[in-house]
Amino acid sequence: MANIEELRKYKHIHMIGIGGVSMSGIAEILKKWGFVVTGSDWAESDTTRKLNLDGIHVVIGHDVNMVAKSDVVVYTAAIKQDDPELVKARELRIETIERADFLGMITKAFRDTICISGTHGKTTTTSMVSMCFIESCKDPSIQVGAELKAINGNYRIGNSEHFIIEACEYVESFLKFYPKAEIILNIDNDHLDYFKNIENINKAFIKYVGLLPDDGLLVVNIDNKYCAQLHKYTNAKVVTYGVENEKANFIARGITYNKDGFPRFDVYYNNTFYGSFELSVPGPHNVFNALACIALCHSYGIEKQDIKSGLKKYTGAHRRFEYKGNFKGASIYDDYGHHPTEIKATALGLKKKTYNNSWVIFQPHTYSRTANLLNEFAESLTYFDNIIITDIYAAREINTYGVSSEDIVKKLKEMGRKAIYIPQFKDIINYLDENIQKDDIILTLGAGTVTQLGDIMVNVH
Repeated sequence: MANIEELRKYKHIHMIGIGGVSMSGIAEILKKWGFVVTGSDWAESDTTRKLNLDGIHVVIGHDVNMVAKSDVVVYTAAIKQDDPELVKARELRIETIERADFLGMITKAFRDTICISGTHGKTTTTSMVSMCFIESCKDPSIQVGAELKAINGNYRIGNSEHFIIEACEYVESFLKFYPKAEIILNIDNDHLDYFKNIENINKAFIKYVGLLPDDGLLVVNIDNKYCAQLHKYTNAKVVTYGVENEKANFIARGITYNKDGFPRFDVYYNNTFYGSFELSVPGPHNVFNALACIALCHSYGIEKQDIKSGLKKYTGAHRRFEYKGNFKGASIYDDYGHHPTEIKATALGLKKKTYNNSWVIFQPHTYSRTANLLNEFAESLTYFDNIIITDIYAAREINTYGVSSEDIVKKLKEMGRKAIYIPQFKDIINYLDENIQKDDIILTLGAGTVTQLGDIMVNVH
C-alpha cells in the first residue's frame, strides 16, 4: 500500500490540463485516496466527461476561483507560464508543481515503483506487465498511457507496494521518478525538438538508470546498441533480453505467425528452454515487448503459467493497432505510431496478416519531428501498398520549419513510390470509397486527430 503521508498536506488539488492521459489518471488516483480534486482543460472530451461523472469537477476554460480554494496547483509541461490559473496561483502564493514532479512524489509513495521506458513500445509493455501482475494476484496500482480494457481505463488502484507506470523520456520527465525497477525497451532518435540529437537522448537514459537503488532491477534490450551499454551505470541487478544477441538472458527463437499476424515463439533463459508463448497482438516488435515483460515478471517470481496467460489475454491498448470496424468490406485499424521506427514496426506487423491490399492514412505529428526525420518517414511508409498523407498535426508547435506533408509525398516520389496528399478527411473517405476493395486493410496512423477517421468511416457504412 502506498505511503501518502507526504501528500496529505494538500487537501484540495487543482489540475490544469486535467484531460491529458497522465493527468486524468493521477486525478482519479488522488480522488480514490480521499483528496478533493478539481481541474480545467481547454476542450471537452470523453476524459473530462468521465472525470466529472467520477466526482472530479472539471471546468472547460479557466476558473481562478477554483484555484483560490486549492492548496496546490499541478500543471502539465504544455501549459504556458501566462496561463490565467497559473498566474492566479502564483499571485496567491499557492504552491505550483509540474506534472512530472508531482507524479514523482506519487512514485516515491510506493516501495516498488516499476517504470517502463524507451522510445517505442512503452504503453504496450506497461499493459503486458500489468496483465501478468493482475493474473498473478499481485494487486498492483497502474498508470498506463492509453485505455486498457482489462482495467477499464488508464489507471488502477491496488493495495500492494507495486506501482507499474509508463515513464516518458520527453523533457527528461522520467528523471523525477523513484524507480525500484526499470524496463528500457530501446533508445532511438525522437523528441529532437528537446533533445537535439541521439547523444543527448542516450545521456538522459544513463542518468535515468542511475536512479535505480543497488537492490533494484534493470531489464534491458541488448539488441539496441545504446541499451546494451546501460549496465555500466548501475549497481542494480541487470537482466537482458533480445532476439539477435545470443548473449541475452532471455531470447526468443522459432518465431511464427498466424493469419492474424499474432506471434508464437519459444523463450530460452540462459540458453535453457523456458517456455512457449503466444500473443494476441500482431508483429515482430511485440515479441520484443513480450520478452521485456517475461524477463521482468520472472525476476519478480511470477509463475510461468501466469505470464503466459497474462500475455495471451492482452489484446491491445487503445490506439495500438486497434480494430475499429469495416468499411466497404475493408478492415479498419487505428494506430498511434508517429515515429518512423514505430511506423515500420506497425507495417511489418500488418504484413504478417492475411489481406488483399494495405492503405495507410498518415498524419505527421509536429513540424519539428517531420522536418528532422523527413527521409525516415518516407522510407517507413514505403512498406504500405497505398499511401495517403494528410496535414501535419501541430500539437504544441508553430511551423517555423517551413515543412509540410507535401514534402513527404515528394520524398516518396523520389523513391519511386506514389503517394497522395489529401488535407480534408471527407475527401480521404471519398477517395477510399472509390478505390478500396474487399479484404483490404485501412490503417489510420498518427498521434493526432486522424484517429477520428476510422469511427467516421464505420458510421458512414
